Amino acid sequence: MVEIMKKSSKQETVKVIVRCRPLSAQEKENGHSKIVHMRTQVGQIELRNPKDHEDTKDFTFDAIYDENSTQSDLYEETFRDLVDSVLNGYNATIFAYGQTGTGKTHTMEGKSDDPQQRGVIYKCIEHIFEHMAASHNQEEYLVRASYLEIYQEEIRDLLEAESNKKLEIKERPDGGVYVKDLTSRLTRSIAEIQDVMIRGNAHRSVGRTNMNEHSSRSHAIFMITVECSRIGADGESHITVGRLNLVDLAGSERQSKTGATGDRFKEATKINLSLSALGNVIKALVDAKSAHVPYRDSKLTRLLQDSLGGNSKTVMVACIGPASYNYEETIGTLRYANRAKNIKNKPKINEDPKDALIREFQEEIENLKKKLAERKLRSGGKTANSQSYYDAEREKLENDMEAIQADDSLIKQEKEKLLREISSVDLRLPGVDLRKV
Repeated sequence: MVEIMKKSSKQETVKVIVRCRPLSAQEKENGHSKIVHMRTQVGQIELRNPKDHEDTKDFTFDAIYDENSTQSDLYEETFRDLVDSVLNGYNATIFAYGQTGTGKTHTMEGKSDDPQQRGVIYKCIEHIFEHMAASHNQEEYLVRASYLEIYQEEIRDLLEAESNKKLEIKERPDGGVYVKDLTSRLTRSIAEIQDVMIRGNAHRSVGRTNMNEHSSRSHAIFMITVECSRIGADGESHITVGRLNLVDLAGSERQSKTGATGDRFKEATKINLSLSALGNVIKALVDAKSAHVPYRDSKLTRLLQDSLGGNSKTVMVACIGPASYNYEETIGTLRYANRAKNIKNKPKINEDPKDALIREFQEEIENLKKKLAERKLRSGGKTANSQSYYDAEREKLENDMEAIQADDSLIKQEKEKLLREISSVDLRLPGVDLRKV
């Protein structure tokens, strides 16, 4: 069981880690040298300029991972505690940044069918559901998932690929943001939530460039919301809602290297504009003289508003390649990451939020219990079918959770449907006058 953290809104900096992939076979064949040298024990990177061996740049980060690092190394050392915080009601973000071909998607997703190669997203999913399975019986959980991409500055719902509806970003009363009408799937197992991600991946925008045969041409965000109802020290039920954003950014390389033309060129232009906006936000956040943070300059920065300078615990994974011909991109990524580590966030536990779906289900179950008790009282205890009816209705409620979205109108429809069904059964039960219930 995860130890409950004390409510806190103290500042903490964005955690930045760097991961360097090995030289590829093609890079070795082409005679490219290795210019990245890592001292993993102390988190230091030395970058050597291939045109001037005396010119070196040194960087220090929270943690660094070389070509020998495994997917499990990253997760256990960097991300496990972060996901524990989500289970306790904090917002958290993990985002991978870097040039195409440096291992961003490998780090975030990896290979689902190989336990040793599963990436951060799959390991987060396993962690969450394994924790739920081992949790105390006084804890109730509800997990839902959404998946979107930002393609040419338009937000696409990857779980509703047939819809051409343009989604809009809206402000929450607490200052955070959300995407209006974005699909939210309720999931009850590792298999169900993995299926959501696999379906979404099938609809992502990819295309061939000089940098990668299957280059991501969009920014993708997989969002997991974990609602938990616990009995507090006061004997009352308290709800926390943790949100985990898992972000795979498109490549940050120069357009001249991609060989992009036509549609690929348009995509690259939009990608670079949004990444430039992200850089401007990071710069403004760490510049004490900056009075304005330009979150509204792109859809990406709007969606990451909480993650950068707001209510979130955030980890940036900067992915780099070691080859000499990528020196400019590598030093750009490291400078970007070096600046990001100075961003200060203000994470806090999201307690008893008004939009918690789990509260809706608890209220419906309590209403069923009350009707059951009243039915027993009015029928003089002759309610052989009442308990089985209640059990069936509760089971139906749990099954209906799959279909309910975070949408007030849909919740209202489900309530009305439930009431009609209850009324129908009441009319068939002997000894019960519905008008007196």
